[in-house]
Amino acid sequence: MSHIIAMAGKGGTGKTTLAALIIRQLVAQGRRPILAIDADANDNLAEGIGLDKQGTIAELTDNYFKNRQTAPAGLPKEAVIEMQLNALITESKDIDLLVMGHPEGAGCYCSVNNILKAHMEQLVDNYPFVVVDNEAGMEHISRRTSRRIDTLLLVAEYSQKSVKAAARIREVAQGLKLDVRKMGLIINRAPADISPLNDIIEASGLDLFYVIPASNVVAENDALGKSVFELPDDDPVVSAVAELVEKLAKEAK
Repeated sequence: MSHIIAMAGKGGTGKTTLAALIIRQLVAQGRRPILAIDADANDNLAEGIGLDKQGTIAELTDNYFKNRQTAPAGLPKEAVIEMQLNALITESKDIDLLVMGHPEGAGCYCSVNNILKAHMEQLVDNYPFVVVDNEAGMEHISRRTSRRIDTLLLVAEYSQKSVKAAARIREVAQGLKLDVRKMGLIINRAPADISPLNDIIEASGLDLFYVIPASNVVAENDALGKSVFELPDDDPVVSAVAELVEKLAKEAK
């Protein structure tokens, strides 16, 4: 069975870069192939891992909803959707990428979403690790991927407001009735001493899972739109994420 690692956090917390770095380290540690799922409406995970997306599931559902009367005669809609879904997967040697795209528009997408969800659950089981980059609301993973998340990383920056926002995202996950096996707080872009946040972290009830240091090299790499695979191995952030992935991989056994 695959191990699903999902990121969630408000925009600007660095969760997409963290998702990309986790994918980089899974590859480096030989834990491949990996399925990367970009479930953020503002999708840019592809850029972070150096791949070009083929299209989005949102486009698939929109096109199917608008053109469902033009499906090939005699071909079940399940087969049509499965073929279109497979065509959306960007494949590479170690990583396959699937992009969700924008939220749904007007109209009832329940039928196509149910079919997509069934195929997505089958797809996910083909990979030892699945890394999902979510927006704060996480509606995509609830409707279209799976209600199971093995590890949910709530990404916050070094601030009380960001920690409180992460606690609210936990409430969203609980409200969606997702099956989350383990949930933890990540303090990202942190200084060496995060003790000023100790009280707010304790009050939030969140389990502090890991602290990722700040790095000017990573920030510049992001600003230039480069892949995380271009970062040096000895960067403190890369080293910290390597330790985080070791921890996640041990829990996946």
